Amino acid sequence: MSVVTEKSLQCELLVAGGGLSGVCCALAAARLGTKVILVQDRPVLGGNASSEIRMHVVGATGLHAGLPLELEPREGGLIEEIRLEFAVRNPQRSPAVADLILYEFCRAEPNLTLLLNTTVVAARVADGRIVDVTAERPSTEDRFTIAATMFADCTGDGRLGAEAGAPCLRGREGRDAFGEPLAPPQGDTKTLGSTILFQARRHDRPMPFVAPPWVRKFTASDFKLRPFGKSGSDLGLEYGYWWIEWGGCLDSIKDGERIRDELLGITLGVWNHIKNESGLDVAHWALDWIGFVPGKRESRRFLGQHVLTENDVLGSRPFADAIAFGGWPIDTHPPEGVDAPGEAPCTQHHVPWLYDLPLRSCVASTLRNLFFAGRNISATHLAFASTRVMATCAAMGQGVGTAAALALRAGVAPAEIAGDAALVGRIQQQLLRDDAYLLGVPNRDDADLARRAVVTASSAQPGGEPALVVSGQTRAVHGPAPAAGNAAAGPANHWEDVLKALDSGPSRPHYTVAPPDRARPGMHRWLSDPAGGLPAWLELRWAELVAVREVGLIFDTGLHRFLTLSQADGYTRRMHWGEPQPETVRDYCLEVETAAAPGEWRAVHTERGNYQRRRVHRFVAAGAPALAGIRALRLVVTATNGLDHARVCEVRVYA
Repeated sequence: MSVVTEKSLQCELLVAGGGLSGVCCALAAARLGTKVILVQDRPVLGGNASSEIRMHVVGATGLHAGLPLELEPREGGLIEEIRLEFAVRNPQRSPAVADLILYEFCRAEPNLTLLLNTTVVAARVADGRIVDVTAERPSTEDRFTIAATMFADCTGDGRLGAEAGAPCLRGREGRDAFGEPLAPPQGDTKTLGSTILFQARRHDRPMPFVAPPWVRKFTASDFKLRPFGKSGSDLGLEYGYWWIEWGGCLDSIKDGERIRDELLGITLGVWNHIKNESGLDVAHWALDWIGFVPGKRESRRFLGQHVLTENDVLGSRPFADAIAFGGWPIDTHPPEGVDAPGEAPCTQHHVPWLYDLPLRSCVASTLRNLFFAGRNISATHLAFASTRVMATCAAMGQGVGTAAALALRAGVAPAEIAGDAALVGRIQQQLLRDDAYLLGVPNRDDADLARRAVVTASSAQPGGEPALVVSGQTRAVHGPAPAAGNAAAGPANHWEDVLKALDSGPSRPHYTVAPPDRARPGMHRWLSDPAGGLPAWLELRWAELVAVREVGLIFDTGLHRFLTLSQADGYTRRMHWGEPQPETVRDYCLEVETAAAPGEWRAVHTERGNYQRRRVHRFVAAGAPALAGIRALRLVVTATNGLDHARVCEVRVYA
């Protein structure tokens, strides 16, 4: 007789996988009223960013980030909310505290049920739809049958979709398969490898290291293209190294245990070389942590309604069903990893333009109710080499969760969404309302009363006029002119620039900007005049009386900078970490002028200590708007987190 307890659960959306794509997918849907179950096979959330692996989150900021008020490529929306929370509440850069914060995000949502230590192991399919999945939690001897209307595979390895029979792509496609110039002449089954990271710290006395007998042996010649102990972003002694990579010539799923064991030997062998053979002054340094879960880069990729290609990425092909954007280089690695010391550990092809990620690359081609988000989306190996990074995956996750929530309301299956232009439009407008960014898509929400208001302010800087809070865009993405550093060709390999910079200093940056036809140039925010000091106010006035149920605010959080939890000291020094972003409004109040008391301003909300980019304030009493007969609304900024003037990117008002 089995000790396993059988349990049945039901939801509207089942999300498998609790990395950042799965977390953002689940949060987005739950916040829009969808009943969500999030199944995660590990004890913590975050995937490759969790305390088990500790890779820092990168995305469209690429290798050079952006420029203030010109180029702000950092992803907004949920991943920005998470990053800002990490930066303020985790100044000590603790990986375990980051795990806890992600757990808190999920626990805070009443529509979200979280099942940790639980793995989807089977799926039941009927009439082209997934009916339910089987998930097992060995720690409690439970087996769940989970029925749902829609399913999202955010597992990375694609376990849910594979169990349901969704077709997959694996390895590297040949050049002729999709007409990709960067592809090899012939395809193969090789992938990017996996990595085990380590952390070390300096002590006040010598700390010897005796290597186990099974570690790899290295010589100085193995590291000519793989530097360590440098002052670069992630090349110091305290944290490393992404280039400790192996396993791309094997099956990263079926050979996972072998890959883990070999990577432990490689990682400890690298440390042994650093400590005992490199000649560096490292006597006081000692290992503090080493991962036992490899950071996996690539395994299955699903065949969706559209296969994203190198040409889509490098050409920034517009997609009418875009739900997110990317901008990381096309970043390929030799499958042999450290076994190919004569090859650069990566080839990072410059991506000149930010590019669309279409919903159709996140929807199954053969199953009517399956989404996917993360590194397993429908993309060729080369397109995946750009989309695979975690901030891009998180943005996709929010897009998929939003699409699922609105499609459920409309009674439309995932397979049919892209063919419903009106529904796609509503999905995109909801994403914008939730602070996601979509290339060239402005706010067109007819329900937003702010778009009908006359906007004035106590003061303004040139180019930062008050009316820009209703421009329909909340960031600058036009970037520098090509002559100033954005030549479309860019370097053949960004990694070569990194190596040169170690000897001769930083090279000229190559920025990734919005395509000119979708950039909508401008700063897209109100900037008060520093000469006028604070408080500074922004006013929205209507020709007719309005009722106000909700006010949404988007503040400046320095989206031109890097911002991510990293164990690399050099990378962290390029951020504002351990504190709010200095551009962000800290203290403010909302005031209204009513028909009953013209000329008088009444405070309806006061906020102190804000550090988030998106703030939503609701005014509801007995199910109806609590603020009625409103002539005008004022946002009064009394303090920022560092700047001498106020910055507001957007104001929305809903009845």
